[in-house]
Amino acid sequence: TTEMANQEEAEIQISELDLLSSMFPYEEEFAVTDQLALAELKHYVENESAEVPSSKLQFILNVKTEGPNASTVEFSMACALPFKYPTVLPEITVRSSLLSRSQQILLNSDLKTYLMQNFSGEPCMLSAREWVKDHAAAYVDKDLSSSSVTASDATQSEVTTFTRLWIYSHHIYNKQKRKNIIDWAKELSLSGFCMPGKPGVVCVEGLQSSCEEFWSRIRRLTWKRILIRHREDVSLEGGGHAEIQKQRKFPTLEEKCFDAHGARGNHMDLGQLYHFLEEKGCADIFQMYFGVEGH
Repeated sequence: TTEMANQEEAEIQISELDLLSSMFPYEEEFAVTDQLALAELKHYVENESAEVPSSKLQFILNVKTEGPNASTVEFSMACALPFKYPTVLPEITVRSSLLSRSQQILLNSDLKTYLMQNFSGEPCMLSAREWVKDHAAAYVDKDLSSSSVTASDATQSEVTTFTRLWIYSHHIYNKQKRKNIIDWAKELSLSGFCMPGKPGVVCVEGLQSSCEEFWSRIRRLTWKRILIRHREDVSLEGGGHAEIQKQRKFPTLEEKCFDAHGARGNHMDLGQLYHFLEEKGCADIFQMYFGVEGH
């Protein structure tokens, strides 16, 4: 069953983290950045909770390696394990102050290719770390001027990313939370909508960094269950205000209450939600939320 598979994947993640912490006991080599996610995962594995954890395990691995002229080069690997890991690959971003943007992009894509080719379905954090230790320093001196991504291009047009997050919550009733959603969206120049009730649906769109800030605030509140159901990212060359406005499907962020029905008047009319999404050109999202074709 998926339940069994999930349990197994979760157990593998925890034992892999235990292994990393025993091999790299010092904070400067290995640090878990989201203790809450780890606690939630352990809670799930100990079968205290049937709820699938809402956040990914996140940690940093720092690697020191020998660079050109016997100098020491430091690389940091920011890692996140999707809940399905190791069935799916880990999300790893390798950074170093010595890498240009284009060198970093190339290094990360080569690491991903290496993992894809060698570790489908197996734990691979140690292997990824080994690969970085052995290969990363070579990217510091890579001259990419001949390739399509030149360092000067990368600095000239900083690519702006427009993001739309579709957030799902078991329910949203609390007045204060509803107020936070609207106030924070306004403060961060995000548009979208919030459908309170059960289930709760929140959509926010705008600059990627603003969406991520919004999500990090929202998820710190107490929820029975909340997760990002779907995420859309669009890279905008130049990314001025007008470009961003063009991408928006919603003018502002407002609360949408579709006629509630049911004994407690708390279940929203999903048919109306479907038509609202259809008007906005987002009908396909309905299926992602509710796993059914809308009508």
